[in-house]
Amino acid sequence: MSPEIIKTEIADHIATVTIDRPPVNAMNRQMFDEIQAAFDALNNRSDVRVAIFTGAGKCFCAGADMKARSANLEGHAAPRPGAMWAHSRAAREAFHAILECSVPVIGAINGPALGGGLALVASCDMLIASENAVIGLPEIDVGLLGGGRHCQRLFGVYKARKMMYTGERIGASELYRRGIVEQVVPADQLLTEARALARNIAEKSPLAIKLAKHAMNTIEFMDLRDGYRFEQNMTHDLTGSEDAKEAARAFVEKRKPQFQGG
Repeated sequence: MSPEIIKTEIADHIATVTIDRPPVNAMNRQMFDEIQAAFDALNNRSDVRVAIFTGAGKCFCAGADMKARSANLEGHAAPRPGAMWAHSRAAREAFHAILECSVPVIGAINGPALGGGLALVASCDMLIASENAVIGLPEIDVGLLGGGRHCQRLFGVYKARKMMYTGERIGASELYRRGIVEQVVPADQLLTEARALARNIAEKSPLAIKLAKHAMNTIEFMDLRDGYRFEQNMTHDLTGSEDAKEAARAFVEKRKPQFQGG
């Protein structure tokens, strides 16, 4: 079936993946499945070297669809056995599909990214924010929990705990001050700046970028010795490639390299 919520456009080796579920891009099971499918599909595309992930409208993602959840809780029909566990698994796989995507993912935060929306943001490789961006974990106020571990990827453990316990929201300027987002730009310039960063990455060797992302994902929780050894192994894997040879030739010949991804 064609995706209804997650829209993907590809041009100049850049995939732009957009959440489009008005009015606030709230999450449901279909969204989780489509996010997973969209980012998994990028793994098999030789014409994609980097992705931008953003939201349509004024909100990146408001988190759980509370209206639908409230209606389900008030309903008389008992939920299908195992439905809650399946929904939770689908959410996890959606987040991991972004993190494990073979190409770097730039999160372009166009507005509020709350709850599960924060987890989507935290699964990206790097972030650019509009002046309207804000992230937080409001679950404590609506009878839910979750997102704390993803929040720890962005903030220290103590700040993440305060956000988890109080529902505090952090705006774009503070995110920039903390080094969490690369830039804060006016809303109408967000995708322009995200594409500029994406083009910078897309010009690099596709093979080198994929190995670099694989290395960064793998070493994140390793100690220094084992992590650096893993990176060295990736360097050995890259050295014999045609892309590495082309990079060396271009450097010596003082020209722009022409990478083929092999």
